[in-house]
Amino acid sequence: MITVTPDSFRLTEVFTISRGSKTHAHVLTVRVSRGGITGWAECVPYARYGESLASVTAQIASLPPGISRGDLQTALPPGAARNAVDCALWDHAAKAAGQRVWLLAGLPSPRPVLTAFTLSLDTPEAMRAAAARHAHRPILKIKLGTEADMPRLEAVRAGAPRSTIIIDANEGWSAEVYSALAPHLLRLGVAMVEQPLPAGADDLLAEIARPVPVCADESCHDRASLPGLRGKYDMVNIKLDKTGGLTEALALKAQAQAEGYGVMIGCMVGSSLAMAPATLLAQSAAYVDLDGPLLLAEDRDNPLRYDDAGVHPPTPALWG
Repeated sequence: MITVTPDSFRLTEVFTISRGSKTHAHVLTVRVSRGGITGWAECVPYARYGESLASVTAQIASLPPGISRGDLQTALPPGAARNAVDCALWDHAAKAAGQRVWLLAGLPSPRPVLTAFTLSLDTPEAMRAAAARHAHRPILKIKLGTEADMPRLEAVRAGAPRSTIIIDANEGWSAEVYSALAPHLLRLGVAMVEQPLPAGADDLLAEIARPVPVCADESCHDRASLPGLRGKYDMVNIKLDKTGGLTEALALKAQAQAEGYGVMIGCMVGSSLAMAPATLLAQSAAYVDLDGPLLLAEDRDNPLRYDDAGVHPPTPALWG
């Protein structure tokens, strides 16, 4: 039996939309119960990909009883619905076997990994203040994506002079804007830029200099995306809600690395349950962005542990 529960986890003021009003992370919790054992997982429907709570719930409800993880890969397309069921089936399998999920997946025991902390798009003054509050964090990810981003970038660097900075441009730049900013990205020690041009309109990345590594986010969903990235991107951002679960995410990571791409492991804004499977993927990744729970006013029971060593693997009480 597969059951779906809509949940809502409130966000703190640290993460706000551009107008300054508070927002929420709307998630779906999926439970798979078989043989007296229940596995669970979480997904975050994403409107950018045409998903909603209703559409994802309908996809999950369409699945036949007893579906296997292998059959699931073709029964649903990559996306949030398949992610939740896939990760719930992994959790169920681990509980049924009495083993941690990484052993079932043939992976080494995961270690804590450093994660970026996200600063939202705001005025330069507000972003500098936010950077100063979080200047102790080793990696800051800043949200940009306008034609007036230079003062914001300067402000963040002034507020956090020692942190590694990565940028998420959210498809908001043109090739001209990126090229104009590129020398300043180098000057300010930016380590990577995520999705500077819109997905589907990013061919110019193959024709312009990329002095700072460029990472595909909206342009990369699963292994089928990789051929279209050649010559344009240096890295890929793997998110469970894009790949449709841990099964495809592991395969995408292996193929991307074999083809020479660097790997970033990212997330939507969800609870510790959403991040738990991604901690397995995060091993050996160049960058990790699994700070979703740090932006929430509430989290799951038995949450992931975050400390100076980074985000720790889940306990069995949470997942896997």
